[in-house]
Amino acid sequence: MPIDPFIQPCWYAIQTHSWYEKRVRDQLTTKAITTFLPLWQQRRRWTDRVKVMELPLFRSYLFGYFTFQHKFDVLTTVGVARLVSCNGAPVPIPEEQIEAVRLLVTHQLRYDPHPSLVEGMRVRVTHGLLAGVEGILVLKKSAARLIIQIELIQQAVAVDIDSTAVQSLGW
Repeated sequence: MPIDPFIQPCWYAIQTHSWYEKRVRDQLTTKAITTFLPLWQQRRRWTDRVKVMELPLFRSYLFGYFTFQHKFDVLTTVGVARLVSCNGAPVPIPEEQIEAVRLLVTHQLRYDPHPSLVEGMRVRVTHGLLAGVEGILVLKKSAARLIIQIELIQQAVAVDIDSTAVQSLGW
């Protein structure tokens, strides 16, 4: 039996402006909307110190549990960019997926963000020396490699790359 989002609350992905995840979570909590913002710890090194920072596991996203009646409350929250939608309608996230991430976070297992990438996918490097470069992602001995093609001469070059430094451009 399908869920009626006007009656039954569901989990939705809320996209935020950059670095607004915690502020949006706090504002939605004051509006009595249940939120889930999974965080992870990253060590950042400066020249004079090392600091452990708590960062959102899914950058620019958090999850909200609400009915469509509260959609306006969510969308008018400062820092909210949009609800993740398909054909203009917010799409609920299966409860099992939220619970899997919640279980991971609450048991303090070792985890970190990982891009959802598939071998053969076109990608763009987001940061580092190759920022802005586009190519095809391949795997070689469990390492990610970026294939940069010169199509006119039908030649290519491959370079090892950190898979967290690329974003998908689709197929």
